[in-house]
Amino acid sequence: MKFTDFKKTQKSSNDLSKLMKAIEKSSRKDQDDRFWYPELDKAGNGQAIIRFLPEPAVDGEDGLPFVHYWEHGFKGPTGLWYIEKSLTTLGQKDPVSEYNSTLWNSTDDDSSPARKQARIQKRKLRYVSNIYVISDPKNPQNEGKVFLFRYGKKVFDKIDQLLHPQFEEDSPVSVFNMFSGCNFKLRIRTVEGYSNYDSSVFEAPSQLPGSDDELKTIWEKEYSLKEFIDPSSFKTYDQLKERLDEVLNLKETSKSKSDSRAWEPKIVKATSAPKSDVTEETDVTITTTEEEDADLEYFRKLADA
Repeated sequence: MKFTDFKKTQKSSNDLSKLMKAIEKSSRKDQDDRFWYPELDKAGNGQAIIRFLPEPAVDGEDGLPFVHYWEHGFKGPTGLWYIEKSLTTLGQKDPVSEYNSTLWNSTDDDSSPARKQARIQKRKLRYVSNIYVISDPKNPQNEGKVFLFRYGKKVFDKIDQLLHPQFEEDSPVSVFNMFSGCNFKLRIRTVEGYSNYDSSVFEAPSQLPGSDDELKTIWEKEYSLKEFIDPSSFKTYDQLKERLDEVLNLKETSKSKSDSRAWEPKIVKATSAPKSDVTEETDVTITTTEEEDADLEYFRKLADA
């Protein structure tokens, strides 16, 4: 193509859709293709039907159909994101939890900037399970396939409510059972700018359609879950502390020569990710029932960029 023709094309073309799609595709190159993510429409709403699967047919698993771990996810004043698994999952000290404790104990004022920042930075509970996608209107190519699914406490609470029904006349149901479990109608609505999963419901118990051979194939396609809680998948204390210092622009103090982990409280304007489906449990000394942000997949990509 001659430059004159190229110039005419550049000046006459205002269609950015092709470029945007290419960039979006490129940004997902490093995404873990084992995970399934519900895609939302322009209004921020989405729906799908999935089936939680039983424990994977992999040696060394602990016999459970899910694993869970704690994670911190927040944006610092540097514009950088801190999205890392918390060492408290392993019963170890974690630099964010320690720093949050320092912030929390630096004041008695519950509405202070320090405690607000500690709330934003506190840990969130994550679950990972294998799922079978039954219906995915936005991406029908995912239907009939096995994926990993990361979800929060509110979705897990819906699972637990069926396993431990409120009324005695209701029989317990394990949604992870291929033969007597339930399809999950995942419905995401945007409420006041935040993703909301309250409309998601489990259908009546039913067998996952398919012959024994077909169900066996699905079971054998499940992914191992143990890697997500294996100690080797967690960064070390020093690595996490270095990242925290970078994100929040923190500096160690010589307050205690015998404790190299002592920080001087420094209040920064930390930005939380959009809220979604997790109500956090207490983190160190932070006691609050405030609902915080949940699925940080989008922000996880930003942090890894």
